[in-house]
Amino acid sequence: MRTKTAGISEFIQHKFVQIVHGIAAVLVLILITATVQAQEIDILLKGGHVIDPKNNINSKMDVAIVGDKIFRVAKDIPANTSKKTVDISGLYVTPGLIDMHTHVFHGTDPNSMTANSYGGLQADAFSFRAGVTTVVDAGSSGWRNFPLFKAQSIDRAQTRVLAFLNVVGHGMLSRFDQQDVTDMNPEMNAYMIKRLYPNLIVGLKSAHFWGDFTSVDKAVESGKLANVPVIVDFGEHTPANSIESLFMEHFRPGDIFTHTFSEINGGRESIVDEKSRKVKPFVFAAQKRGIIFDLGHGAGAFNFNQAIPAMKQGFMPNTISTDLYNLSMNAAMKDMTNVMSKFLAMGMSLQDVILRSSWNPAKVIKRTDLGHLSVGSEADIAVFNLKKGNFGYMDVRRTKINGTEKLEAELTLRAGRVVWDLNGISVPEWQMPAATN
Repeated sequence: MRTKTAGISEFIQHKFVQIVHGIAAVLVLILITATVQAQEIDILLKGGHVIDPKNNINSKMDVAIVGDKIFRVAKDIPANTSKKTVDISGLYVTPGLIDMHTHVFHGTDPNSMTANSYGGLQADAFSFRAGVTTVVDAGSSGWRNFPLFKAQSIDRAQTRVLAFLNVVGHGMLSRFDQQDVTDMNPEMNAYMIKRLYPNLIVGLKSAHFWGDFTSVDKAVESGKLANVPVIVDFGEHTPANSIESLFMEHFRPGDIFTHTFSEINGGRESIVDEKSRKVKPFVFAAQKRGIIFDLGHGAGAFNFNQAIPAMKQGFMPNTISTDLYNLSMNAAMKDMTNVMSKFLAMGMSLQDVILRSSWNPAKVIKRTDLGHLSVGSEADIAVFNLKKGNFGYMDVRRTKINGTEKLEAELTLRAGRVVWDLNGISVPEWQMPAATN
C-alpha cells in the first residue's frame, strides 16, 4: 500500500522531470537561435591588413560579407559568426582594383585595332588574377558599335566592364578611321551616354588624331553635353601639339591625360623635359587645376626616363592603369599587379599605390559606389601577398630597374563570390574518401 508521502514524492519527481525537460527545450532553442545568429556572415576574411583609402583604414582588420555586400569591417570579428572563415593572416586586403584604361572589345575582325578585334582581350582572362574587379575600356567602341560591344563582351563578362565611348562613331577600327572628323558627333555621343547607357559609359575618348585639337574639342563638347570626363591619348602630329595648351585651354578640371610617362621621338610632347630631366612647371599647375594624369602603361607608353625623374620631383600620376591589349599583355606591362609593383620599386608607398588603383579612379569616372570597403557597398575585394625578394621591372624601351617587393593577388572576390584563389585558401583541405564495400 502506497503511503501519502510516497505519492507526494512521485509527484514532485514528475514535476521536476517536466521542469528539466522544459529547461532543456529552452536551452536547445537558445542554442539553435544562437547558432543561426552566429552564422549570419557568409564569408569572413580574418587576420588581414586592410588598406581602404576612402575610409582612411590602414591596419589589421577583419572583413565580413553577407550576400554580395560588405557587412562589417572591424577588429577581431568572432570566427563562429561566419559560415566560412578564410584565414588571411599576413596578407593585405584592399578594395577590388579598378583598371581605368583597358581594351576588352574582343572579336574577330582581322583589320581592326581594338574594336571587335584580336587586339581587344577578354576581361576575365586578365582581371581577377590581378585583383581587378572593374575594368574600363578606353574608347574601343564608338556610338555605332557600342551595342555590339555590350552584347558581345560586357554582358558576357564576370568582371564589371565600363567604357569610355570613342569620339569617333566607329571606335578604334584603325588610325585612319580616327581621323574622320565627320564621324565625330557630340549629340549622338551624349544621347548614348545619358539616355541609353548611363550606367555603363563613363566618359569620352579621343585618340591617335594626326591634326590639331579638333578631336579633343569634339570629345570635350560631347563630355559637356553628357556631363562626363574625357580621356585623351594625345599627340601623333609633327610638330608636336602643345600639352600646355591641352591642359590649360582645351581640358576642363576632371579631364584625363593618359600615357603620362610616355617619351616618343616626334609627335608627342613629354611632361619631363628630355634635356634637363625636370618636370615642366605647367604640369604641376595643371594637376593642381584638376587635370587627371593617368598612367596608361601599354606596349609603348611607359618610360623610366620620364617616370623616375617625375617621382623624385614629387609628381605622381593620379591613377594607375595598364592599357591592356594584345601587344602589352606579355611585354613590359604584363598585368595590373606588375605595374603596381613597378611603382613600389620606384619609391611609391603601398598606400599610395592602392589609392591610385582603387578609390582615385572611382572618383575620376564618377562611380563612387566602387573602390572602397564601406559597409553596404558591393563586396569587390582583393587580397594580396606582398612578396619580398629580388625582382626586375621593365619599361617599354626594355630597360630594367630592380625592386625588393612584388604584389601577388592571392584572392579576389567579385560581388561577394570568390572568383580567384591562387593557393586554395578559401577551400577545405583534401581528405581521402572513406573506403566503401
